[in-house]
Amino acid sequence: MARKTFLLADDATFIRTILKDMIEQNEDYTVIGEAKDGREAIEKAILLQPDVMTMDITMPELDGLDALPHIISKSPNTKVIVVSAIVNKDLILKALRRGASEFVVKPFDKDRVYAAINKVLYED
Repeated sequence: MARKTFLLADDATFIRTILKDMIEQNEDYTVIGEAKDGREAIEKAILLQPDVMTMDITMPELDGLDALPHIISKSPNTKVIVVSAIVNKDLILKALRRGASEFVVKPFDKDRVYAAINKVLYED
């Protein structure tokens, strides 16, 4: 089985580090890139075509919600998991309408992250 690839987009380095450590505990997963803002997330998604991308909403340059449609159109096989501390029903629905496959609330735990990954990789 080929390893599943991940791209992590969050302006906070420590969040990317935590996610990377969680994801790479599974030997079938590898993080192939990181982005610190929405513009970089679009560029790297186009270049790397990851299987899964985690995306923060609040980022400089271009926020995650505005970056989502670009990523989905340029990397259509990438499943995007929005990871955000900002939580309300309208925001979740907006993220899903723009192409997100799953939503994880910060602060997150490993079980919730793995559940979201399993859902987008194996249940969609």
